[in-house]
Amino acid sequence: MVRRKDKLDLFEQRAQEAAQASRPLAERMRPKSLEEFVGQKHVVGKGSLIHNAIEKDRIFSMILWGPPGCGKTTLARIIAGETKSYFVHFSAVLSGIKEIRSVIEEAKNQQKLYRKKTILFVDEIHRFNKAQQDAFLHHVESGLITLIGATTENPSFEVIAPLLSRCRVIVLKTFSQDDIHAIINRALKDRESGLGNLNLVLSKDAIAYLIQIADGDARTALNNLEIAASLLLAERDISDKEEKQHVTIKELESALQKKSLVYDKSGEEHYNLISAFHKSLRGSDPDAALYWLERMLLAGEDPLYLARRMVRFASEDVGNADSNALEVALNAMEAFRFLGHPEGELALAQAAVYLATAPKSNSIYLAFGKIKDVVKSTGTLPVPLHIRNAPTGLMKELEYGKGYKYAHNFKDAYIHQEYLPEELQNQRYYFPTDRGYEKIIKQRLEKWLSLRSKIKNKEKK
Repeated sequence: MVRRKDKLDLFEQRAQEAAQASRPLAERMRPKSLEEFVGQKHVVGKGSLIHNAIEKDRIFSMILWGPPGCGKTTLARIIAGETKSYFVHFSAVLSGIKEIRSVIEEAKNQQKLYRKKTILFVDEIHRFNKAQQDAFLHHVESGLITLIGATTENPSFEVIAPLLSRCRVIVLKTFSQDDIHAIINRALKDRESGLGNLNLVLSKDAIAYLIQIADGDARTALNNLEIAASLLLAERDISDKEEKQHVTIKELESALQKKSLVYDKSGEEHYNLISAFHKSLRGSDPDAALYWLERMLLAGEDPLYLARRMVRFASEDVGNADSNALEVALNAMEAFRFLGHPEGELALAQAAVYLATAPKSNSIYLAFGKIKDVVKSTGTLPVPLHIRNAPTGLMKELEYGKGYKYAHNFKDAYIHQEYLPEELQNQRYYFPTDRGYEKIIKQRLEKWLSLRSKIKNKEKK
């Protein structure tokens, strides 16, 4: 009987080892404590809110808001482990009201039978509809469950106000290049959970390449490392398992089926390329814009980063000269999210050509810059009484809203009245160009300025 038990134990151990080995590297390398957690020192470092809450065992409901691969799920698991709480991983995509009720019942059992707190981790909480969020609102308020939500979207737009008011929003950032470097090195050295037994030695350029294409996403960095390692070692005839396996940037690029430009430590070439792309768009050269776009895509640049730069360009360098430019750039970004590689790249190319050939104006950019300076130098000037809101009797007695002229009651829905604070009246900051649609805006403003001048002259008489 003892021998049989020993055999079963050995079988179970090997099964567990096989299951562990089959898990993705990113999953195996998840830190299990705050001491192992890399980066996010503003959130988990000594003296931080979460660090103190764990030490005092006074954890609170929170929403972790940050980009993909920044450690939201890992942090939630660590909090549960450090506080010895019952942990439930809940997917907002795959679960509904029925599953929520089941979690609530189990939380009651954990509290009653084992005196354990329940941490409910809701991944992609922004995908929960109002009914789903309402379902556990009361239980968060009562303290039955501690909610930890994870989202890549702004929670103030996606989470209902009552639930949001009961949670602390914790903002996580993308990992720095040093953080990603540390994560990769740990995976290369770790013999138990990582790739330490493979004796991989990556060149400095190869590591820099992995860091660059990860773009601050730890999961991407580890996934790419694992894929490259498996493909490279499959091609090599390795007789000595202790022999170091040196990996060059060319081998890494080939394994990941991407071509990289040489990026130096300061990232100069990265900024040179994005600068060339931006200036080609501004200079109305669609051919050059497409060239630099493709150069960056081949280098492994994040396509959504390029899309975001084009969205910014649409406002900064095209503006109201062609108001469709912003819509085209946003649509291209959504199209890429929907299609992915390689089909979505054509949408980015379409947007680049549109922006390059659109009429240009930086009038809004300049006007907004002036406004920023004015606000900084003048501070919080009072709102003129006639355009203040007057919802109460007291406010009306104080002459809030008195004398306000409703534009729609006048010809062409325009009547002159002052909207700026008294100290800034008669100032102008936005000067539209004669290019594209802005020419129409300019004509319209000139007409209103002329009417304003005539009204002022009548008032003087």
